[in-house]
Amino acid sequence: MSSTPSAATSTGRDLVRQLSVAVSAVLAVIGAFIGSGAAGGQQVQDAAGGALAADATLIAPGGGAFSIWSLIYAGLVAYAIWQFLPSQRTEARHRRLGYLVAASLLLNAAWILSIQFDQLWLSVPIIAVLLVVLIAAFRVCRAVPPTSRVDAVLTDGTLGLYLGWVCVATAANVTAALVAAGFDGWGIAPEVWSVTVIAIAGIVGVAIAVWGQGRIAPTLALGWGLAWVAVARLTDAPASTVTGIAALVAVLAVVVATVWARVSPRDTTAAPATA
Repeated sequence: MSSTPSAATSTGRDLVRQLSVAVSAVLAVIGAFIGSGAAGGQQVQDAAGGALAADATLIAPGGGAFSIWSLIYAGLVAYAIWQFLPSQRTEARHRRLGYLVAASLLLNAAWILSIQFDQLWLSVPIIAVLLVVLIAAFRVCRAVPPTSRVDAVLTDGTLGLYLGWVCVATAANVTAALVAAGFDGWGIAPEVWSVTVIAIAGIVGVAIAVWGQGRIAPTLALGWGLAWVAVARLTDAPASTVTGIAALVAVLAVVVATVWARVSPRDTTAAPATA
């Protein structure tokens, strides 16, 4: 990590970027408040006819999985404050990350609204774009080293958790939309589909672990989501031992890949693995 302060000159565009992130964070928190049902609406898992409930599909995580959002939102708000500090205004990584983070926050709010208005079909392209944006942000985090441990935790840690969770959420969201639309699996057994989807999520997790040189945060969030898929399938309806075991195997594979990536020789041209 570099502790050398940025020598770049601050411009009006830097302030606009900082404000964009801060305002987007406020909108995302408002969206989360609405999605929690605290504003009088339905909780996300109960909206859209319960398509995203823990018992809606074989890929749906158990209800406890969504508690990770509290940590992600706290991190995003902390990042919005951190990047708004005068000392961070001209940092190269914030200049490259700022609008990506703002876009992810707005997309997250849009996703919640699409579910609240029972537009499950619309939530699929929204979360797909969100995933792409977070991958782009992760690429920046990998390419540009954090300037301090605080930066590593607030920026890399938060965005890593965000990315890992959205990988699982995308798989669950697409599956829920297909089931709600009446997709019959072309006659293929549901458990074959569920294991296939989990395998894809696991492969994505392994790829992120290797590409990110063993960053811990994406693995924690992705592993958390898949573990809750296992809990839901092994202890709740619709029960599926095969799906539950597949989810646990995927968690193990991602963890092993992360450990391997951290201890293996690294590309010295990339940023060191942090959070």
